[in-house]
Amino acid sequence: MDIAANAELDLVMVAPNAKPPVCRIMDYGKYHFEQQKKEKEARKKQTTIKLKEVRLSPGIEEHDFNTKLRNARKFLSKGDKVKASIRFRGRAITHKELGQKVLDRMADECKDIAQVETKPKMEGRNMFMMLAPLNENK
Repeated sequence: MDIAANAELDLVMVAPNAKPPVCRIMDYGKYHFEQQKKEKEARKKQTTIKLKEVRLSPGIEEHDFNTKLRNARKFLSKGDKVKASIRFRGRAITHKELGQKVLDRMADECKDIAQVETKPKMEGRNMFMMLAPLNENK
């Protein structure tokens, strides 16, 4: 502690759980500033992936499907994941294969810019599928 005080630096405990505890003589203010700078730089480089949802119905018409497809492709091109979901209402729940066909068609239309992350599956009255954008560096 005397050596640190004479050098006008701080005595910082680096590994307090070690036997014996490891200490280091350094300028703690400068060290703390450098650590914050590194963390800030790491946050800048990190990208957040958003999840967008496109809702469809089992008996969707051609034009409506194309509109939803255009939206999904736009989201995927921006780097967002897309959750394509189908809500079954009333008696439509008895024809799950119609919803499966719609989701398969959506996946097929987007296969040039996206990959299927989770295959179509039922959850209650909804069937959904996740599409993730393809990596450009592949």
